[in-house]
Amino acid sequence: MNSTPNANRKHIALFGKTNAGKSSLLNKILNQEISLVSEKEGTTTDPVIKAMELIPFGPVLFIDTAGLYDSSELGDLRIKRTKDIYKRVDLALYIMEANKCNEKELNEFKSEAKKYNFPYLLIINKIDTIKEDKKEKLKGKYNEAIFVSCNENLGIEELKIKIIDALNEEDEEISLIGDIVPYNGKVILVVPIDSEAPKGRIILPQVQIIRDCLDNGIKSYVVRDTELKDALKDLKDVDLVVTDSQVFKEVDKIVPKNIPLTSFSILFARHKGDIKTFIQGVKEIRKLKPGDKILISESCSHNISHEDIGRVKIPNLLNKYVGGELNYEFRVGHDFPENINEYSLIIHCGACMINRKTVINRVNYCNEKNIPITNYGVVLAFLTGILERATDINY
Repeated sequence: MNSTPNANRKHIALFGKTNAGKSSLLNKILNQEISLVSEKEGTTTDPVIKAMELIPFGPVLFIDTAGLYDSSELGDLRIKRTKDIYKRVDLALYIMEANKCNEKELNEFKSEAKKYNFPYLLIINKIDTIKEDKKEKLKGKYNEAIFVSCNENLGIEELKIKIIDALNEEDEEISLIGDIVPYNGKVILVVPIDSEAPKGRIILPQVQIIRDCLDNGIKSYVVRDTELKDALKDLKDVDLVVTDSQVFKEVDKIVPKNIPLTSFSILFARHKGDIKTFIQGVKEIRKLKPGDKILISESCSHNISHEDIGRVKIPNLLNKYVGGELNYEFRVGHDFPENINEYSLIIHCGACMINRKTVINRVNYCNEKNIPITNYGVVLAFLTGILERATDINY
């Protein structure tokens, strides 16, 4: 459980007005003192993130946010950071204090949930502070709500069950490879070893593909590009070859045309985003001209080398394609700009360090603003002339 990347966990965030008891509730759910609890408003400033195993569902990520409608000195900044979580949440818990239920604020939250397409559970907290007749009135008005008391430990187990039920309803995870290759099929994974490869390890996307093969009963053969020819001679009836984007062009020359070929990045594009939108977006490269502004969105920070894909290789290839220098801007992690109208194209990384909801919301936002968006692997396949083959697999 502890080794499950946060990007592969369902994100559950707690929202509500300042001092509604979000932090106390999270501590009760986790049965740990994770979030600082105080009677003073505004105790939680930045989102507090905790990975855990929610039995029997599996690994999840809880996010305790600062209060909405915060009137403190840092209120505006706290609210902005809280609302940024809307873009990546898989399930929201909206908490109202029993004595301070506010219909207007609840309706505003419901509008945000609809806008960013996430489900939510309504929780009315501190029911130990109200009389029975008021509790019954609230139950009549908010019949979908879960009523809890952290002080008296009421309703906590029911809430956990409701969370698991809600996650199971939403859990339609797209397989990386299990719906492309049949059970007992054979896949060759081409993993070049260069200065970008961590010493003694292989990178996360490659690990996740191997795990997906194991989960789906698919036999995987991991080789370097230098041993690919021998591997193809050794094996019969190969169902798919998956390669790193950096050596796609070389691998394309080696793999027979009757064997499907794709890349780790393109598999992640469909797993973490919208492959059809990315393929449509990459066609905008044909319209680019020197000086156009390009946003490159990376999900993780890392040391930059002369072989870096997003910072070096893609810009160099794009500049060569358009015949001049393009204007590049880089954003990392969850730092995605609100104003995207200034960009001619947005190029997203494989998103191995952020969850699918984050990428889908970015894709939807780009579609809404009519700004083309694509993906590292799709761009590299386009620029090296192998996009058609790389995406000619049974999705």
